[in-house]
Amino acid sequence: MKKRYLYLLLLPGLLFLTVFMVIPILSMIGTTFHDNGTFSINGYVDFFKDDYFIKILLTTLRVSLLTTIICILIGFPVSYYISKLQARKKAVFLLLTIFPLLTSPVVRSFSWMIIIGKNGVLNKLLLGAGLINQPLEILYTPTAIIIGLVHLFLPLVIVTLVGVMENIEMDLLQAAESLGASKLGVFLKIVVPLCVPGLVIGSILVFVGSFTAYTTPALLGGKQRVISTFLYQNAITLNDWKLASIVATIMIVVTFIIISIMNGAAKKLNPKG
Repeated sequence: MKKRYLYLLLLPGLLFLTVFMVIPILSMIGTTFHDNGTFSINGYVDFFKDDYFIKILLTTLRVSLLTTIICILIGFPVSYYISKLQARKKAVFLLLTIFPLLTSPVVRSFSWMIIIGKNGVLNKLLLGAGLINQPLEILYTPTAIIIGLVHLFLPLVIVTLVGVMENIEMDLLQAAESLGASKLGVFLKIVVPLCVPGLVIGSILVFVGSFTAYTTPALLGGKQRVISTFLYQNAITLNDWKLASIVATIMIVVTFIIISIMNGAAKKLNPKG
């Protein structure tokens, strides 16, 4: 009886998600397979035959993967350091980590435009120091998008990993060191495997967020198209809702594929996790 009662508590949420998310998404996907009233996959065939579309898709994947890798490489040591602090210091550092999330992505993107623009702060410093002879072309490139996305999603990785690292028993690390393991060995053979669940969750959050982000790529990428800005262009500017639906469907499928790959890798790295 208790279990049935608990299942009933899920009904409002499930009903809401079904009506306002599942049904609209399935309806949108269904329209991509109709052409003049008949079943057709010509829209997808045309998409994958067009080099311009493929270039946009590959650029988006490359930007998302690089953003995820950079966030993990930066976030992992920072998270490890924060997790070892005392409660008060840890709270302060976590507050500083979360603080950027309270700032609008638009504001952050414009800030980066001021920093990495042709006449921005970074180029002025490098030119003044004599390290470069002409301004670096960073703004309106994939590099600029990656910088903005790393700034946007790095806090998610740090917070996720700190939560996982806090649960690692210090006695386990001390026992490994007492048995002759070096600090690097303890870190690689104990800390990293135990953090795999957090790494997977953080990677999924960053990849999915980067793959579907619009504001940051639109402002920092300029004419450099990614799949989200391409979708917006077709839906709002060109009013081609069918192609926009095809692009959205491809985004959903690619997201599920990447998540499945990450989960599979996590099971191999940490079968007991």
